[in-house]
Amino acid sequence: MPVIIDGTNGITQAGEFNSDSSFGFKNRIINGAMVISQRNGTSSVTPASGDYTLDRWQVSLSQSSKLTVQQDAGAVTPPAGFNDYLGVTSSSAYSITSSDLFLLNQPIEGFNCADFNWGTANAKTITVSFWVRSSLTGTFGGVINNHNGSRSYPFSYTILSANTWEYETITIAGDTSGTWQTGNTGALIIRFGLGVGSTYSGTAGSWSGSTFYSATGATSVVGTNGATWYITGVQLEVGSTATSFDYRSYGTELALCQRYYYRIFPAATSRILAPIGTTQSATQTSNNLYFPVTMRTRPTAVEVTGTASDYSIAFVVSNTVCSAVPTFSSSTTDAVGTLNAYVASGLTAGQPATLLSNSSAGYLGWSAEL
Repeated sequence: MPVIIDGTNGITQAGEFNSDSSFGFKNRIINGAMVISQRNGTSSVTPASGDYTLDRWQVSLSQSSKLTVQQDAGAVTPPAGFNDYLGVTSSSAYSITSSDLFLLNQPIEGFNCADFNWGTANAKTITVSFWVRSSLTGTFGGVINNHNGSRSYPFSYTILSANTWEYETITIAGDTSGTWQTGNTGALIIRFGLGVGSTYSGTAGSWSGSTFYSATGATSVVGTNGATWYITGVQLEVGSTATSFDYRSYGTELALCQRYYYRIFPAATSRILAPIGTTQSATQTSNNLYFPVTMRTRPTAVEVTGTASDYSIAFVVSNTVCSAVPTFSSSTTDAVGTLNAYVASGLTAGQPATLLSNSSAGYLGWSAEL
């Protein structure tokens, strides 16, 4: 839709104007260009079911060790305009059974799609678009589900040429039935099938009250040893036409991801992990840090790696190695992470203290994923 500015007519517009796709949060997918990978960087991982790989991209798996996921797997050139992609590689030639499922998912928070008005007579049409590349050709599948899987819209797309980036678009009429959340819980999930059995496969192109995770007849990526399936530029927007990809600055995309997951990356030595702390006794401190953005909800645990010697407490002028890895404190909120840290002895209650990392082996992470 061109906008023309001249000295005679001022600002004029040619073509249809779609306000839903022109302002604000056009793309409801977060990290659709696959640029953020807080957990794994560029390392290849063999995920367990429920694990998040690149930020906001989760896998559901009925069998373990059948695939790996990696940012920029295979080091192929992304489609024009993109720097990164998510790559799936099959680890064996697995014959799926009727109840098997292998999925790449992104759950979308209710706040981010409440304007869809799904579950009402005013439900809006959406369009999903993405770039995909696979060593396999044929029909592939996916689905849009509501939060509990009681509503399903299986969709299909076709890859015509092996090892070639192809652009796909799927337009989906909004669902006038079912329950769709509008708050800070999961509302809808987009899933891409990597191998789904007949029990969870349905006819593409219509809404169903059954639990489906892909389209009937879709190709199984995990069915071929070494098969690859790469994706980037995923966009989900209001409207019946796919528009240009909604690029956001790296900082904005990172902040959107940190609403759901935040990890502190340690430096080699003396990286401050939690700068605000108070000694509680001769052996314990309570340390706080402010999350860079308010998380979706209060995390209920802290991810800790390394051993006790990878952490230390800076107290007055001394630096004392911890006697245990830091632990989660129930004082944690959606804005502040609170940790308990421990040393063998030597602290004085009521004094300031800072939690440090001693090596790159220790990190802290908080999750508020859907």
